Amino acid sequence: MAKKTAGKTKPRKSSGRMASKGFPNLIDVHVGQRMRQRRTLLGMSQTVLGDAIGLTFQQVQKYERGANRVSGSRLFDLSRVLDVPISYFFEDIPGDVQNKSPSKLMGVKAPAPVEYEADPTMKRETLELVRAYYRIPRAATRKRLAELVKVLAKAGGEE
Repeated sequence: MAKKTAGKTKPRKSSGRMASKGFPNLIDVHVGQRMRQRRTLLGMSQTVLGDAIGLTFQQVQKYERGANRVSGSRLFDLSRVLDVPISYFFEDIPGDVQNKSPSKLMGVKAPAPVEYEADPTMKRETLELVRAYYRIPRAATRKRLAELVKVLAKAGGEE
């Protein structure tokens, strides 16, 4: 796996596509899982998502399994259709999976990551809560529940 350039032999760079022979990179699998999670939370089928971004449901399945890598332009489309920031697809990646990135696999040293606080509205817990909230049929009941949550949050902050 060496490339000869002007009499010199340089190691060929890996795309990092396969973490190990025949298996998709674990980061691609994570992105696919986040895609499936968001699609499911929205109650959207693979067919509907595929139609929205110009794919067949089989292609959506391959993305969700990590069998096909999602390109940057496709991530842009997915983030718009699923109504999430692009960073959503990379949140909560376990440390051992982060070590499977192409640059890590090639031994490239990366600068220290910039710390930021993830948007709490993008957490699964929040999305499930909001979805359940809007399944409450009476607007008055929803309003009283919202008031209760505000009171509990205020009381929790005083401790």
